[in-house]
Amino acid sequence: MVVSMSTQPSAQDTEALKEVWQTLHRESCPYDYNFHMHTIHSDGQLKPLGLIAQAVAIGLKGMAITDHHSINGYQVAQNWIDETRQHHPHAPLPHLWTGVEITANLLDTEVHILGYGFEPHHRAMKPYLQGTAPEGTLALASQIIDAFHQAGGLAILAHPVRYNRSEVELIQACADLGIDGVEAFYAYGNPKPWEASPKQTEQVLGLSEVYGLFKTCGTDTHGLSLLRRI
Repeated sequence: MVVSMSTQPSAQDTEALKEVWQTLHRESCPYDYNFHMHTIHSDGQLKPLGLIAQAVAIGLKGMAITDHHSINGYQVAQNWIDETRQHHPHAPLPHLWTGVEITANLLDTEVHILGYGFEPHHRAMKPYLQGTAPEGTLALASQIIDAFHQAGGLAILAHPVRYNRSEVELIQACADLGIDGVEAFYAYGNPKPWEASPKQTEQVLGLSEVYGLFKTCGTDTHGLSLLRRI
């Protein structure tokens, strides 16, 4: 989906986000869409303005900054986009949705859940945007998924084949909890150039079809290039 400048959705427009996700394929990331990136506001090396500058140079159509337990990087980038649009209304800028990555407990396994399109000031999000991983019941995957939904957002299981439990068990458990989707297109071996890992992608795509889940893509950038993970 190409979002026209005249109908640019807001950072919380989850219906537009779902439309984009329905169009994603192996080649969508990293040059058209990227929904998993980190800045210095968590464990990334890029400053938010450096990240958004790269996104513009690459020509991204849509994106999300997903720092761990923080939206500070997103806010800096969103402010820059808003100011730039005000002065240059026809500039070809990517659409930026709200995003964050939360550490969760699922089946006694540490996993990461990505949230998108949520209202950042919603009370349900407050415990998860403090810069540190949640603890106790707040860390339960069920609680985190529910918090995203309360705040009007969507929840995605990040890189399902990276954990100490099978993606089959984890995705089924997430689906039972009402998660919206899975990060299907992901590069597990940090290849150069970036490419979604074929075997793992097929596994996750198959499971997403079984449970009727959305499929997302992202580089999980922690380094200085949005075209790689590290």
